[in-house]
Amino acid sequence: MSLSLKRNTIWNLIGTGLPLLMGVFTIPYLVRHLGVEAFGILTLVWTLIGYFSLFDFGLGRALTQQVASSLAHQDHRSIPAIVKSGLLFTFVTGLIGGLVLAVAAHPLAYTILKVAKTLQHDTTICLLLAAFGIPFTTLTAGVRGVLEAYEDFKSINMLRIVLGVANFGLPAVAVFCGYTSLAAIVATLIAARAVVLLLHFQLLPSRLGRHGLSGAISFARIKALLSFGAWMTVSNIISPLMVTADRFIIAAILGTGMVAYYTVPFEMLIRLLILPGALTAALFPRLTALIRVDKTMAASLYKKSLKAIAMVMLPCCLAVAALSHWGLFIWLGAEFAEKGWMIVLTLSIGLFFNAIAHAPFAAIQAAGNPKKTAQFHLMEFVIYVPFLFVALHLFGLLGAAIAWTIRVLMDAMLLLFYVRKNIGLV
Repeated sequence: MSLSLKRNTIWNLIGTGLPLLMGVFTIPYLVRHLGVEAFGILTLVWTLIGYFSLFDFGLGRALTQQVASSLAHQDHRSIPAIVKSGLLFTFVTGLIGGLVLAVAAHPLAYTILKVAKTLQHDTTICLLLAAFGIPFTTLTAGVRGVLEAYEDFKSINMLRIVLGVANFGLPAVAVFCGYTSLAAIVATLIAARAVVLLLHFQLLPSRLGRHGLSGAISFARIKALLSFGAWMTVSNIISPLMVTADRFIIAAILGTGMVAYYTVPFEMLIRLLILPGALTAALFPRLTALIRVDKTMAASLYKKSLKAIAMVMLPCCLAVAALSHWGLFIWLGAEFAEKGWMIVLTLSIGLFFNAIAHAPFAAIQAAGNPKKTAQFHLMEFVIYVPFLFVALHLFGLLGAAIAWTIRVLMDAMLLLFYVRKNIGLV
């Protein structure tokens, strides 16, 4: 891999890793002072804020792909119109997403999720606050997509650190200062997202040059972005849903009191995907350009990336499996260790296959074919959700881990096979 790609990967690791370290220290503190059920609700709010970023309709990644393609062909004049049209659309769709969540807030808190009566009102307020923050999330994804096309991963990850530290740190600060209301905690998270969005916008002029955002808004440009982003949207809906559905189904079947025993170890374990995620985020704009101008070099870069992911993640996953009980005991105590160690052991197997899948996923989309990844996700979803219900009833919390592991194994096999047979990078 080139020096610049390695440097971008390192910045991506730092941008995701430092907030992770913050979470390691703040999550036990929050669990102790908020209680398991209140913290479980906070994790659901975190999940919803992230999940509703799907209302950018795939335009974050589409902007990266389109701008990177224009840069590869030295077509700088078209970039301002692409960016302005894309960001306008992400703002509008973010408003729609916020409205959807606002309408769903009361039924989620009082009916769908088994929330304790004493927390139902606070949960409703939290969901309404989260709905207000959805446009901030979608716009940030759009601006980040533009910056990724310019491979400005240093700036992107400095802002990611700010947001990540705020995401874990502000709730702990609020609790430390005596503000244990969930609504107050979530309000600080939304304020942090608004500030980070403004900081993202401050970076755009230096990348777009003298043209800035002067390009005319073009429905033709929006249509071109949507031709890529529409199928990305399917993946953006289905893929996070398959990652997060388990905790909502657990809440509906077993109660919100059980959610934290699954989501806390899952969320910390899944953070190990920062390793392949950091590499493939840096890989995507480079691979987008190379596939169009030098496919031999693109194939070499893809194979090196796949090998690097396997070599890094295999020992990590083996270590997690071996130390699952001891690690949970030290971090969260005997009760979490007893209820969660088999979950961690099972998830560590799936984690390896999920990591491997990052490289072919990026390759397929860099080649301009998000339709295929969306089709795979649709097929997996149809199989996964019914199996998840069955597994939960048969094995309890462990069933969720088994279902997720089988799903990500299937996903990796489909993606690898498609890249080999249809893109020719292996």
